[in-house]
Amino acid sequence: MTSQKLKEIFLTTFKWILICFLIGILSGSASAFFLVSLEWVTQFRIHHDWIVWLLPFGGLIVGFSYYYWGKSVVKGNNLLLEEYEKPKKVIPFKMAPLVLLGTLITHLFGGSAGREGTAVQMGGAIADQFTKFFNLNNSERKVLIILGISAGFASVFGTPLAGAIFALEVLYFSKINIKSVILSFLVAYTAYFTVEFWQVKHTHYSIPDIPEINLHNIVYTCIVGVLSGFAALLFSRSTHFWSSLFSKNIKYPPLRPFIGGIILAIAIAGLGFTKFSGLGVPVIVDSFSNQNQWYDFLLKIVFTGFTLGAGFKGGEVTPLFFVGATLGSALSAIIPMPIALLAGIGFVAVFSGATHTPITCTIMGMELFGIQPGIFIAIACTIAYFSSGSVGIYKSQIVKGAKYKLYHKINSNF
Repeated sequence: MTSQKLKEIFLTTFKWILICFLIGILSGSASAFFLVSLEWVTQFRIHHDWIVWLLPFGGLIVGFSYYYWGKSVVKGNNLLLEEYEKPKKVIPFKMAPLVLLGTLITHLFGGSAGREGTAVQMGGAIADQFTKFFNLNNSERKVLIILGISAGFASVFGTPLAGAIFALEVLYFSKINIKSVILSFLVAYTAYFTVEFWQVKHTHYSIPDIPEINLHNIVYTCIVGVLSGFAALLFSRSTHFWSSLFSKNIKYPPLRPFIGGIILAIAIAGLGFTKFSGLGVPVIVDSFSNQNQWYDFLLKIVFTGFTLGAGFKGGEVTPLFFVGATLGSALSAIIPMPIALLAGIGFVAVFSGATHTPITCTIMGMELFGIQPGIFIAIACTIAYFSSGSVGIYKSQIVKGAKYKLYHKINSNF
């Protein structure tokens, strides 16, 4: 190998390590700011519950901001997936501040939404700006998008392993080489430690009692997996249904979250459904020790699907955690397994079904709950993945692999 070749390899390696550190630090700092801001607006809403009545006007602000300044980034996570599959042009940086502002407004006034979408979009928008700075081609742009997704996910949930795998798996490892895998892990840990540096804390969960692995418990776990898959299917279809309904019946986009906000405000503040507003983290935590009502997970699906379908901003993953944890908690009434384990299994299994990412969710479960319940988590996530249908929360996600073959075969037989 010539000295010139060695020099090129060294410079290329240095360039990508530098890019990873820059994306990780910037995305991690953005997520840290977002998490602190999100906690502040959430606490403000809790202590000033009258503010929910202003949700329609918050929706109007979100609607106007995207209609006049954000048409090119309104697709959100789907835009990242589309640009990865068919690169066209650099994602505008304005995606980051717009989704940040939109999500904070949604949570301040009580909309039901998550946070992963915001962090991933901020990470993707930040990462793609390096395309011009380093004069990267379309193939290298794909790596940047992977890095942005990885950094955003890892930093917002405090799960670097899951974040790195999620960025690869949500794209079904499409045309991904070993370089992308290594860089995805590097940027995920950089973003994770950046949030740690800013001393921003993540929610901790615990599964104290793990039953023995026997046939009965495996069957029970499979049942939870199937029901989690059905809940994931219902969540995905609900979100798409409300989005389609609002688009067809309200032609002027800014009015969609305004009208949706009126209905949500009446339901949340007027009818007392406050537990289904915002992230719902306190309810998730409580699910690990106290049995939920059987309908709690269904109401969260309705409220989140309606909120996002109306045009408010935020992610879907934390509401999916809510749906899964409350479903598992409610099942403790008929399934003889520890309530914390059932809540934890549902927590990640519904997420697995809705995003077609069983490997990510299995790893995330072990990062959050420890390695001891790993076998139960892996079984449930796999079952939920196969039983959740072919359509997930991301319309632009390309579903391939075993699941694609299964549903393609089923459809061809009918």
